[in-house]
Amino acid sequence: MDSLLRRRMLLPKRYAELVALIAISSTLFLFLHTQSLTSRLREMEDKLQPSSLMSSSGLSGNSISQADSGIAAAAAVNQNSLQHLQPRPGESNLHQAYSMLKSNGQMQNLRALDVNNTARSQAPIVFFNRVPKVGSQTFMELLRRLAMRNEYTFHRDVVQRLEVIRLTPDRQQELAQMITELPMPSVYVKHVCYTNFTRFNMPMPIYVNMVRDPVERVISWYYYVRAPWYYVERKQAFPDLPLPDPRWLKKDFETCVLQGDPECTYAQNAVHEGIGDHRRQSLFFCGHEEECLPFNSQGALERAKYAVESQYAVVGVLEDLNTTLAVMERYIPKFFAGAADVYFNEVSVLQKINKNNFKPPVSEDIKNIVRRNFTREIEFYQFCKQRLYKQYLATQLPVN
Repeated sequence: MDSLLRRRMLLPKRYAELVALIAISSTLFLFLHTQSLTSRLREMEDKLQPSSLMSSSGLSGNSISQADSGIAAAAAVNQNSLQHLQPRPGESNLHQAYSMLKSNGQMQNLRALDVNNTARSQAPIVFFNRVPKVGSQTFMELLRRLAMRNEYTFHRDVVQRLEVIRLTPDRQQELAQMITELPMPSVYVKHVCYTNFTRFNMPMPIYVNMVRDPVERVISWYYYVRAPWYYVERKQAFPDLPLPDPRWLKKDFETCVLQGDPECTYAQNAVHEGIGDHRRQSLFFCGHEEECLPFNSQGALERAKYAVESQYAVVGVLEDLNTTLAVMERYIPKFFAGAADVYFNEVSVLQKINKNNFKPPVSEDIKNIVRRNFTREIEFYQFCKQRLYKQYLATQLPVN
């Protein structure tokens, strides 16, 4: 009798939780549905359309054309032939990168080998220590689909109740040991800060990652953790998780910024722990040290830059997947051969992974307010872009 009574008492509680979850989801849907999503969604779709596919000789759209450059020819190229590649009105970021390299004299001595860290890795294992909200779910799925084609094994960490990205030295060593013991060749994917394997006398893997405009990324995260399906999935995986406050779910990003809500203040040198501190893209490159914690600090910026330059084979850019995939294929062919074909041939599926249709548009005025406090995060993002373009330009030059 007591057992039956207890079961009857538990039923209303579980029923109430289910009703509350449905009510929260419905409330958020109705709130966001009233926003002007149409124009924003069309803009996003246009950006992601593979309007310019990669050809066997390079990229169209983002690329340097054969007629303009002359640098894709098999014959030796001297400085005069490089003069043919000149920026034009409305030039792409790739052309801007070329102009910068040419103006500071780096273009003349640029070689693909000098910007290729793949050859310096000590084990045929790709470690994608993925930054959240940079298209990493899509990129992870691309790696999964390439595994059979390129004959490597794919591994990822399990979904965790609380994601820990900064590890103690002991846990760093455990991670390095686990990755080192994977069958070779392999790919391993995990949300975690850059880990120096040589510190534990273990071979360095081939590091790759992705970055995104830091302000767009912080907005994406803001609405991602408020999406109805996010809490449904979390509740299914971890039933004892408490439900969020409906007022928090309804709060839009613009109001959050304008009212000075702590969630949207982004104070300089503020220190936060955990993956919930979504503002610091550079943290995933800087490492586990305490010097990496202060938000938008010069020290964290320099450490992150150094890691990218010296340890990462390729850091791709979400806003330029054409160039990203081209560089991945050229610098890490064992793992990324055919990446562009797989992505663009199955783009309708890959683009839907983790796409948040509940994210409303945010005005440029609000974005500009936020950008004032993201100066070094923006600098880091621009640094990664310039390095990616430098790597691509190097592949278009004949071997010296």
